[in-house]
Amino acid sequence: MTLLSVRNIETWYGPVNAIKGVSLDVPEGRIVAVLGANGAGKTTLLKTIAGVVDPFKGSILFDNEPIDRLDPDVVARRGVVLVPEGRQVFPFLSVKDNLMMGCFARKTGAGVSDDLERVFAWFPRLHERVAQHGGLLSGGEQQMLAIGRALMAKPLLLLLDEPSLGLSPLLTKEIFKIIARINAETGTTILVVEQNATVALATAHEGYVMELGRIVAAGPCSELMAKQDVQDFYLGGAASREATDAGKQRWKRRKTWR
Repeated sequence: MTLLSVRNIETWYGPVNAIKGVSLDVPEGRIVAVLGANGAGKTTLLKTIAGVVDPFKGSILFDNEPIDRLDPDVVARRGVVLVPEGRQVFPFLSVKDNLMMGCFARKTGAGVSDDLERVFAWFPRLHERVAQHGGLLSGGEQQMLAIGRALMAKPLLLLLDEPSLGLSPLLTKEIFKIIARINAETGTTILVVEQNATVALATAHEGYVMELGRIVAAGPCSELMAKQDVQDFYLGGAASREATDAGKQRWKRRKTWR
């Protein structure tokens, strides 16, 4: 079953056409990755889905219901929860209070304690720092806190915007292992945008590649990893700098690639 269906979305920032006719599907219970360099439109895509930015045209269906003209808080209450780029934790609130802020969209308080314990099981370091202010955590711990806060909203669809941003390779691997564990243990559907193609493709089930506001490739992650253009441009698959540069030039010259 398709949980999220995006069709021919166009999003503008004033005179800038940031998203140009993007379509994608996110099946229920799967992890879907959107890859692309800075400026590809990945963050704008997530903001459009979450209702932070209104699309100029196109449609977004979530659980077969349109959400493309709803306010962000309404979208969140429907079950679509965004973990924004840069974490945006509350610096002067404790770890626990930050997590409890994620409960605003819940209709009742039932199960909050159990969900909090589950978050602490996924992120033991948050449990260790439960009374510490969010602003005093490390970058990796703040990313864990931002994801944990979103999970406290009991999302049906979790949107992750660059979860590896500013993190070491070791912490990046740890975060993505936890993402995979959350999906496996809860069945939560996850759409993640990420520049680190290697870890994203190794974690997700399906993937899309964005370039300059458009989808230029899509398919199962195993197929994307096998594409020479993806290897050269994102995975460092070329044996030398010259081969990598040639791959980038092929990418730029390509008119159609599926």
